[in-house]
Amino acid sequence: MGDLKPFLRRESRESSVYYMGSLLTFLAESKDTGGTFSLFELLMRPGNEPPAHIHHSEDELYYVLEGSASVFIGEDEVQVSSGDCIFLPRAKAHAFIVRTDRFRMLFLCQPGGAEGYFRAMMSSPAVELDMPTGAINYSMADVQDAIDKGVEFGLEFLTPSKIEELLPGFHHARKSGSPRA
Repeated sequence: MGDLKPFLRRESRESSVYYMGSLLTFLAESKDTGGTFSLFELLMRPGNEPPAHIHHSEDELYYVLEGSASVFIGEDEVQVSSGDCIFLPRAKAHAFIVRTDRFRMLFLCQPGGAEGYFRAMMSSPAVELDMPTGAINYSMADVQDAIDKGVEFGLEFLTPSKIEELLPGFHHARKSGSPRA
């Protein structure tokens, strides 16, 4: 750890990718932090949310910069908006539904390394520092490819029966046609 170097990084086309219809910026990567964490900024719209999942290898922390979302963690549902910070422990099923036209957050993964998944899973260099239009998101993508890549990175996407069991609030919000669900 003694050979880590200070660095400065900001949102730029060089540090950003389009990922599943969203803009993802790599602010601190595992290689920068000796593997201790990775930090990303994510800009997304409703419909670009990842499927319900479990991280078996890392904890996540979200800090909301803009917009609001419903976050489902196990049996709990939490409403988050600008200025809120929420911790998602590893091995706990979670999902979220974006509730505003734009949703922007910082998310920290500890330990680092999640950037490998994002790079391996249908990302492309960002052309502009905004969300792409007409891009493929999870609802249009080959889900089996996402599942296979996820396993390599300790990420488990949940089946409908597992969602019903582990995330009952999310299951009911999606099933009832809740706004933006």
